[in-house]
Amino acid sequence: MAALDDSPSAKKWLPLEANPDVMNQFLWGLGLLEDEAECFDVYGLDLELLEMVPKPVLAVLFLYPLTSKSEEERLLQANENKETSSKVYFMKQTVGNACGTIGLLHAVGNITSEIKLLEGSFLDRFFKTTATMDPLERASFLENDREMEVAHSVAATAGETEASDNVDTHFICFTCVNGELYELDGRKSGPISHGPSSPSTLLQDAAKVIQDMIHKNPDSLNFNVIAVSKKAGGAS
Repeated sequence: MAALDDSPSAKKWLPLEANPDVMNQFLWGLGLLEDEAECFDVYGLDLELLEMVPKPVLAVLFLYPLTSKSEEERLLQANENKETSSKVYFMKQTVGNACGTIGLLHAVGNITSEIKLLEGSFLDRFFKTTATMDPLERASFLENDREMEVAHSVAATAGETEASDNVDTHFICFTCVNGELYELDGRKSGPISHGPSSPSTLLQDAAKVIQDMIHKNPDSLNFNVIAVSKKAGGAS
């Protein structure tokens, strides 16, 4: 499963499956050191199941269905001018079905101080090159990056479900920056703050926001939650 977007761009990728194994191979191949961080399924949002997720959690990815309700809320949020920390790494989405990759870039881009990237790797070069760009410039840089397009294509065809570009689901990322929980969605105008958070409560705080989104779409079962967790012995 993975992701629709409404950009006017003619470029469209195959969607990335909500599969931790696929995401891990994708990220490790791009330069995230294998002993630094790993993606894990989150099997439920009650406290007992959240406790099963390896800690510490560095970011949370959420796949949800695009509905008239979710689109209505997105348009309302687009009209809100909220001040956000300049330290939040955010990029727009201008490639169709790229939301899985952009969710992962949002995750890694906001934890570069917590993890090590292979020097000279794609991710190392990408974040160094785009550090001072604005969200649209980052989107354009990604859209024109052939290396990422090929890597995404390989990952998109590595899942268990047959790849199709006709999807109606979307990935977003939750991360904690400067003591605040941010929702990062390339289809929105900027980061959305969901209030105070901390590295130790990120998963629980994100779960509350996710539960609210699920409750607003009671007729759908098409949800997936994936945590990006730091591996024991990784860089501090």
